[in-house]
Amino acid sequence: MTHYTESKLFASLAGQTAVVTGASTGIGRAIALELARAGANLLLHYRGNQEGVEQTAAQVRAHGREATILQADFAEEQALEPFVADCFATCFPGIWINNAGVDLLTGVARQWSYQEKLQQLLDVDVRATILLSKLVAERYVAARRGVMIHIGWDQAERGMEGDSGELFAVAKNALMGFSRSLAVSVAPHVRVNCIAPGWIKTAWGENVGDPWQQRVLAETPLKRWGLPEDIARLTRFLVSEEAAYLTGQVIYANGGAER
Repeated sequence: MTHYTESKLFASLAGQTAVVTGASTGIGRAIALELARAGANLLLHYRGNQEGVEQTAAQVRAHGREATILQADFAEEQALEPFVADCFATCFPGIWINNAGVDLLTGVARQWSYQEKLQQLLDVDVRATILLSKLVAERYVAARRGVMIHIGWDQAERGMEGDSGELFAVAKNALMGFSRSLAVSVAPHVRVNCIAPGWIKTAWGENVGDPWQQRVLAETPLKRWGLPEDIARLTRFLVSEEAAYLTGQVIYANGGAER
């Protein structure tokens, strides 16, 4: 049994290295900064927002941690294995956060057809995340250590109306189910959990109109939007030794909203 002293930082990640995919903004950036505060060095992935990931890296370094930036387009299957190899060539990243996903709610993606949106979600959120996880899991099982986090969605199981609700349900239900099964496959030395956020105020939430603002308050018992930092703090706990007996779980971080 591990014994803790009062001076030990809760959920300390000192001496560890974490990979965060999709670390340029939003939840990915918040997770990277929280892990840095806990003592971890970071490998920060981005696809196209180089300026954003450089800002994340600068903030990580301001906490006295190392930050290495790696670029990859996960829509290209041939990019996945070299990306994982590059990460492990740098060091052994014992924490892997699969956060990267397609943003269908802002930018040019809003104009895509239903079929285009579906294909992008299947390519990036589902296929790439699963294949990355398998590549990482092979290394973790061989090393007999490692912890992985996936990002799901709290409404994936209960359903939400509209094209976006349908499409995200496809992708996030797939990841939530995959996380549960992968956790069984890689036990007992490797842990895998999934966080299912509710209404989180990222770029879309900052600019959405009043009807949506009222809907969020009505559906959330805590009567507020979640923040990326709420997801980041949960992530820090789940990848730490304090959560050593948790694996195969989908944990809902949604202010008490109905599931």
